[in-house]
Amino acid sequence: MTRLVVSVMVALVLALAVVTTLGATSRLSLAHEKVAGQAEAVLVEVPGPETGSPCPLDARYVDEQPNGLRADVLDAWHRLREAARNRQVPLCLNDGKRSIGQQQREFDDAVRRFGARELAAKYVLPPEKSMHVKGIAVDVQPYAAADWVERNGRALGWCRRYQNEKWHFEYDPGYVTAGCPPLLPSATG
Repeated sequence: MTRLVVSVMVALVLALAVVTTLGATSRLSLAHEKVAGQAEAVLVEVPGPETGSPCPLDARYVDEQPNGLRADVLDAWHRLREAARNRQVPLCLNDGKRSIGQQQREFDDAVRRFGARELAAKYVLPPEKSMHVKGIAVDVQPYAAADWVERNGRALGWCRRYQNEKWHFEYDPGYVTAGCPPLLPSATG
């Protein structure tokens, strides 16, 4: 029994020494380092709503809850919606957060509709490239509301990103001071 206790203690001391050495040489990190503008790693698996209630402005769209958006993005969404409401501009969240699985289904459906991955990717990105999966993108409807967000959203960190998607906006607090980046022709650049 004594030999077993001594063996376990030696193993623990050696393990602690290895962890300490790797940590000191930056080869092991036991803490997740946050990077501004990037989603938390666990967020990619958080599903967003599959649908929402009909958008009262245009029943072709839904108005889903902003569940699953990154915390700072959720706060920014609420500020954006409140600013729009103060200007009597109602807007609907037609699409927000998606998990990897949700995004993959969206992408697969687009491939079926468009007939090719390359063409589908102009409108729906695969999960590893989607800002919806990272929890920093929203699709705003109807078009009048999206137009208002494009004109006014930058002051709150929201910018339209793609020429062919007038409804798609991404949040970055840096947009407030740096301005919106140039529009890309489509999600594939």
